[in-house]
Amino acid sequence: MALVRSPSPAVTLGTARRIAGDLAGGLSGPRVRAAARGIRRLLGVAGIGLADLTGTVEWAGSPPSDVDIAALVEDVLHREVKAGRPPVVALPLLVRDELAGVLVVAGAHRMSAVREVADWVSSALERTRLDALADQAELRALRAEISPHFVYNALTVIASLVRSDPDRSRELMLDFADYTRYSLARHGDYTTVAAEFHAIETYLTLQRALLGERLRVQIRVAPEVLAVAIPYLVLQPLVENAVRHGIEPRSSPGQILVRGEAEGSDCVISIEDDGSGMDPAAAARILAGHGAADSVGLTNVDRRLRSVYGSWFGLVVETAVGAGTRVVVRVPMFQPGVMP
Repeated sequence: MALVRSPSPAVTLGTARRIAGDLAGGLSGPRVRAAARGIRRLLGVAGIGLADLTGTVEWAGSPPSDVDIAALVEDVLHREVKAGRPPVVALPLLVRDELAGVLVVAGAHRMSAVREVADWVSSALERTRLDALADQAELRALRAEISPHFVYNALTVIASLVRSDPDRSRELMLDFADYTRYSLARHGDYTTVAAEFHAIETYLTLQRALLGERLRVQIRVAPEVLAVAIPYLVLQPLVENAVRHGIEPRSSPGQILVRGEAEGSDCVISIEDDGSGMDPAAAARILAGHGAADSVGLTNVDRRLRSVYGSWFGLVVETAVGAGTRVVVRVPMFQPGVMP
């Protein structure tokens, strides 16, 4: 008889946290196989399968050769059975009494432990669903966060040029329409680096018209990263934040430098200003969601990056008082399930 050992509390807690992060994209997300591996380690069994509502199974370990796993999963999805033939069992994963997927366990196990893990995975999936709803609400808020002060000043500048420089006025009006269309229109969850950089250039063109010589801009993006898919509206808020907090408060000229390049299998984008900077502890509070109301864009972007790519991704803020601020975004060049 095989002995199934319970892991130590410290191991269980660490593994559970990693599994929860891997389930952030749900049972169809890019890290579901890693979640299955974590559950297998947690239970100490021969194999673990996680199936979404389509019946697609991501497997970790050795699937049994004498059991039709696909048929077993279909039975559970149709609510016909709740367990298979020992030592293989399949349990439904329920989120608020709605079927969300199937957990398949192969190998010697304690049924009480399997049920406990199934309940825990169901809870993790429920948190994922709630986080997704929160992200959608935050994205809607971010879309609507165009500063009335910026809108008023932009339209005032455009109007002032109607007589003196009608061609320039027309160009800026088209830029303003392009900016508001991208910020407010309905989009999918993802876009491309090229589209985000276009939005950045449009916004900075308008800001240069407003700030004149006080704003200097450099944008450098490598061609190989232009087609990389990223979450919609993650770069533009960072540039707006750099202008609002790094350039506008100062009377002397300031510079915004935006770079995009490939580093190995990652796309790295940085937004840097030479403004007054901030206390690193204040930056940490902002990323933790405890900053001022006008820092919501930074917090929102960090949260959405971690939700899509995992807790090891997110924003990196390099800053110090009097030393400016550099915000770095690092995402995979390709991530399964992430496409515009």
